[in-house]
Amino acid sequence: MSEQNEIRSAPLTPRPRSVAPTPPLVSTPPVSCPPSQFHSPSLSRSPLLHEEHAAEAPRNKTPKTPRTPRLSLTPRFITPLGSPMRKALRMTKLDPQDAWLPITESRNGNQYYAAFHTLCSGIGVQALVLPVAFTILGWTWGIIGLTLAFVWQLYTLWLLVQLHESTETGMRYCRYLQLSCVTFGDKLGKLLAMFPIMYLSGGTCVALIIIGGSTSKQFYQIVCGPTCSQPLTSVEWYLVFTCAAVLLSQLPNLNSIAGVSLIGAVTAVAYCTMIWVVSVAEGRLPGVSYNPVRGKTQIEHIFDVLNALGIIAFAFRGHNLILEIQATMPSDEKHPSRVPMWKGVKVSYTMIAACLFPLAIGGYWAYGQKIPENGGMLTALYTFHSKDVSQSVLGLTSLFVIVNAVSSFQIYAMPMFDDMESKYTIRKKEPCPWWLRAVFRAMFGYGCFFVAVAIPFLGSLAGLIGGLALPVTLAYPCFMWLKIKKPKKYSGMWWLNWVLGVLGMGLSGILIAAGVYVVIDTGIEASFFKPH
Repeated sequence: MSEQNEIRSAPLTPRPRSVAPTPPLVSTPPVSCPPSQFHSPSLSRSPLLHEEHAAEAPRNKTPKTPRTPRLSLTPRFITPLGSPMRKALRMTKLDPQDAWLPITESRNGNQYYAAFHTLCSGIGVQALVLPVAFTILGWTWGIIGLTLAFVWQLYTLWLLVQLHESTETGMRYCRYLQLSCVTFGDKLGKLLAMFPIMYLSGGTCVALIIIGGSTSKQFYQIVCGPTCSQPLTSVEWYLVFTCAAVLLSQLPNLNSIAGVSLIGAVTAVAYCTMIWVVSVAEGRLPGVSYNPVRGKTQIEHIFDVLNALGIIAFAFRGHNLILEIQATMPSDEKHPSRVPMWKGVKVSYTMIAACLFPLAIGGYWAYGQKIPENGGMLTALYTFHSKDVSQSVLGLTSLFVIVNAVSSFQIYAMPMFDDMESKYTIRKKEPCPWWLRAVFRAMFGYGCFFVAVAIPFLGSLAGLIGGLALPVTLAYPCFMWLKIKKPKKYSGMWWLNWVLGVLGMGLSGILIAAGVYVVIDTGIEASFFKPH
C-alpha cells in the first residue's frame, strides 16, 4: 500500500534512484500535458482516456512488479494535488471527441479567416432597420445610443476573446455553452445559455430563409419585369433558397467555409454601402420630418423608447460565434490564439462601424419619419426609388442580400451541426460518417424551412425572444470575467463588469416586458402556413 501511495501522490522531490521501483514488464505510454498544450480540451486527437483504465490491477493481491501509474495521474512537475492542472486533466475526459466535430476539426485558421467569419456574422439585414430607432429617439439620443451600444458590445467581445483560453489550466473553451457551464455550473450554465444560443443559431437561420426567399422573389421580378409568366410563390422561393443553403452546408467544418464567409462579408458591405449611398444621393424625400415620434400616452411612449433601444441592441450580433471562430486557430503558450483573433476582430468591426453608422444616419436623413418599420432601408429603397434608380442597381442590391443570406446561414448553422454530431460521437465513440453528416445538415435546413413556412409571424415575436437572448451579448461575458479572472475587489475592472452585467440583465428584462406589452397591445396575426 505504501508503494501505491507513492505512485499516486507524485511528490515534487523525486525519490533516490536506489529506491526507485524497477521498470514494469508491460509499460503504459506516459501521459503528459505541458503548459503549452492549448490545442484542444482533450489531451490527444482521439479519445484515449477512459474510466476503465482506472482499475486494471486487482487490489487484493500484491503484484510481483510495481504497478504502472494510472492514466489519470498528474504529471510529476505539477503539484500539489489540488492544482489547476489536475482539475484540467479531470475536465478533459468530458469532451474527448473535439477532433471529430466540425467546429474544432480543423485548427489551421488565422486572423484573416477570423475577420471573414466575424464580418459575415456581424452584419445582417437587422442593421437596415436602425433608422427606425432614430424616428423615436431623434438625432442626439439616436447617435449616442448607437455609439454606446457599439462600444459596449465590442468590450464584451474582447472579454470573450480573452476568456477563450486559460494559461493556468491549459484549457480552451471552444463553445459559448462550454464556457457558460464552466462559469455558472453545469445546470445553471445550460439554463442561462442553451435557449439563447439555440435561438441565435436556429432562429437566425429561419429568419435568413424568410429574408432570402422574399428577396429572391423580388430579384426575379426586377430581372424578369412585366414579361414574367407564372412566377413562383413565396413558399416555392423559400424552398429554392433552402436547397441552395443545404447544398452549401455540406462543407465539412468551420475552417472550410472561410471562402464562403469572405463572399458573405463582401456582399454585406456592398449592399449596405449601396443602399445608403443611393438613398443619400437621391436626396431627402419631400415633407421629411425629424421630430421624434411621440406615443399617445406616457406608457406607450416609454415602450416605444424601449423598442428603439432594442432595435439598436439587436443590430449587433455574432457573440455566440466568437469562441467557435477562435477555436479554429492553433494556439500555444508563446503564440496564443487571442492575438490573431483580436486583430481579425478589430478589422472586421472597423468595417461594421463603417456600414452601420452611415446606414443609420444617412437613412434617417433621407427618409426621416417615413422610413418603413418593416424592412427598413431595403423596403424604403424599393418603395421610394424603384422608378428613380436603375433596375440594375436594384437587382444587384437584391442579389447581394441573397448571397449574404446564404453565406450567413452556413456560419450560424455550424453550432447546430456541431451539437447534432456531438450526440453521435458521444454515443458511438467514433467520427460521424459523411452520409450521416449530410443527413443531419439536410434535416436541419429543411426543418428551418418548415418553421419559416409554418410560423411566418415569428418576426412579430423578435422583440420578446430577442430580449431573452440579449444577455449573451451584453451581460454574461461580464459575469464570466468576474468569475474566472477574479479581478481585485472594488478595482476598476471589478466595478466596470458588475455595472455592465447588471445593466445588461436589467435591459434584457425591460425589453422582455416591452415585447410582452407590444404583443398584448397590438396582437399577432397568427397566419400559420401563409407566408407573405
